[in-house]
Parts: sequence; C-alpha cells; structure tokens
Amino acid sequence: MTELLIIWDWLAFAVRWLHVITAMAWIGASFYFIALDLGLNRNIAGPADGEEWQVHGGGFYHVQKYLVAPSTMPDHLVWFKWESYVTWLSGAALLMIVYWAGGELYLIDRAKADLSVWQGILISAASLSVGWMIYDYLCKSRLGERPTVLMVLLFVMLVTMGWAYNQVFTGRAVLLHLGAFTATIMTANVFFIIMPNQRIVVADLKAGRKPDSKYGKIAKLRSTHNNYLTLPVIFLMLSNHYPLAFATQYNWVIAALVFLMGVTIRHYFNTVHTKTGNPRWTWLVTALLFISIMMLSQAPLVQDTYEESEARTLSPTELVFAQAAHFEDVMNVVPGRCAMCHAREPYYDGIRRAPKGVLLETRADVAKMARQIYLHAGVTHAMPPANVSYMEMEERRLIRHWYRDAQNTRRLASQ
Repeated sequence: MTELLIIWDWLAFAVRWLHVITAMAWIGASFYFIALDLGLNRNIAGPADGEEWQVHGGGFYHVQKYLVAPSTMPDHLVWFKWESYVTWLSGAALLMIVYWAGGELYLIDRAKADLSVWQGILISAASLSVGWMIYDYLCKSRLGERPTVLMVLLFVMLVTMGWAYNQVFTGRAVLLHLGAFTATIMTANVFFIIMPNQRIVVADLKAGRKPDSKYGKIAKLRSTHNNYLTLPVIFLMLSNHYPLAFATQYNWVIAALVFLMGVTIRHYFNTVHTKTGNPRWTWLVTALLFISIMMLSQAPLVQDTYEESEARTLSPTELVFAQAAHFEDVMNVVPGRCAMCHAREPYYDGIRRAPKGVLLETRADVAKMARQIYLHAGVTHAMPPANVSYMEMEERRLIRHWYRDAQNTRRLASQ
C-alpha cells in the first residue's frame, strides 16, 4: 500500500503540472487577445474593425480584426478553446485527488460543521454547478444590458459563496473552492456561450448569410468577465501554500478584497491598452486593498486548543495510526523535531503561523497528519527544511516503519 501512496502522490504532481501548464496557456491567450482588441488601430479604411503591426521572435505580424466576420471564411481558422477546457478538467481532477480523496484531512472542518466526507464532496460538486447556473441566468436576464450592475451582483455572489464555504470547509478548502467556483464560471462561459456563438457566425458565413452582430456582443460580455476574474483565480489557486491567506477566520473577506484588486489591476491595464488614459489612482487603491489583506491575515485563527486536541475523539483511520507499533516512539520524535513551527503558537524565529496550517503537537495532530509526515519526513527529507532540527536517519526510519505497520493493519482489517 505504501507503493500505491507514492504512485498516487506522483499522479497528483503530474495532474498539477498539467493544470499549471494549461492555465498558463489559457491566461496568456486571454491577456493577449484582450490587450490586442483594446489596442487596435481603428483609424483605417476597409472592412476590418482594426489592425495592428507587431514584432516578436524576429518576425513581423500584421493582425486584423473583423467586428462580426470577414466576407468569406478563411481556409485555416484557429479556435482557442482547449486551453480553457483542459485547465478546468485538470483542475477538477486535482480537486478530486487532493480534496475529495483526502477529505478527512483537507476538506471538512468538523469544528465548523459535523459532516461526513461524502457530504462534503456533495457540497463541493453541487456548489460549482449551482454557481454557473445562477450566473448564467443573471447574464441572460435584462441585467445583460447593464454590465456594471451585473458585475456588482457577480461580486456579491462570489463574496456570499466565500462566506458559505467558510461555514463548512477548512481554510485551505475555502479559498481553493472559491477559485474553482470562479474558474467553473469562466470555462463554462467559453464552452456554453463563447464557442457556440462563434460556431453560429461560422455557419452563417459558410451558408452565405450575414452573421448577426448580437452573438459577438454576448460573447464579448462573457469574455470581459473572464478578463476581470483571471487574477483573483490565480491568487486563490496559489493560496493553499500560504497560511496567512487561508488560516484566518477572515479568509473569505480576504478573498473579497482580492476580487476587488483584480478589478483595479485590470482596469488600469485595460485603460492603458485602449490609449484612453493612465489611471494611476488604481495603484493606490490596489496598494490599500493589499495592506488591508495583510492586516486581516493577522486576525486570530479559530482552531482547537492543545487541550481540546488531546481530548478529541479520533476517527477510525486516525485510531489505526495512534495504536500502531512505534507510535509512542514517533511521538518522541515528531513534536520535538517539528512543533517549533507546526504549533498553535510557533516559537521558531520568523514563523507566525504553522506552515500550511499543519499542527504536530498532540497525539491527535500526529495521527491526523500521518500520511504527510511519512511522505515529507520519512520517505523524503523535505521536512524539517534544511534539517534545521537535526532529525536523524534512524528517526526517519522509525517514521517509515510506523506508517507501514499502520497501513498493513488497515489492509488486513479490510480483508
């Protein structure tokens, strides 16, 4: 079973790698086309809506944009869609690998809601679908003609979802799910709205009909939303590496401010690209928002105390690790080598919050984090960083034996 754990971890790494690569491709293409569209020279004669000359990689490129479509369909037409689709699919797979399969550890915070893992998974999956349906309904309503009001309502919906997630999930899962919630809206915009509308235009051209400009207008609204949501989504996806972002009772407020930062940053660049101004005031607003985030990150984290953790009833899985051979020996190693940082009140210089919110002080803490301890301090030497607490090879061997004994016990019990 330990071999399967290694394979599973490498699978998670591979999926994460794919997710990052495709996200870079999608975001890069999105930023490029938004900047291109806003910066086109429209003082030209002819059927084109605008054009631009560009230089890159030793070559010159002459780009033209048609507001609806050219008079005839070109032989070679490149569709930008798979970057978005694969980003979402790989992200969904990563969500399942990390937060669904690891639900006992990463998904449900039982201090907030006493739910089983399957209930948490159901909430996780359903919320992503419901978010898109509400958003799509708003866009197709009369609000579609009032883009500013629509953006405000979208912001309210995102803030509300952040608060709702925080009533059930762990801090890491809150921000990650809010990012997935937003990314689902963005990809669904591409799959259900932007691409179908473009196919209608292409079909009209092939049939010799004049395409209706309304399809381009609808797609442009959704594309604009995606443009303003991109930067916050990146922040939320990176947040699980930074406890200062997620390990506070105000993590959902931090997320709300990040969405506002996305608006101010994109407003600056969009305005500059259109050559209609240079709104430097957005720099000050963005800086003030970021300072507010830093202040909120220092708010107390609502978590169990040392005494509450000691008294907590262990789950069946945790109980196996707490009763396994060598556990008492491991308890003589892990808290001493790791709890200087992974504590409710870290005392290692420069550490204010336990890295990634991982606590390793009590028996319940260690039993809960058995898999991570095995991978990071037993199989590899990732922890402690630079071996600052001088964990010995014999102690790492002890961790490996403890974990493998517990896994063997679980395997025998399941037969």
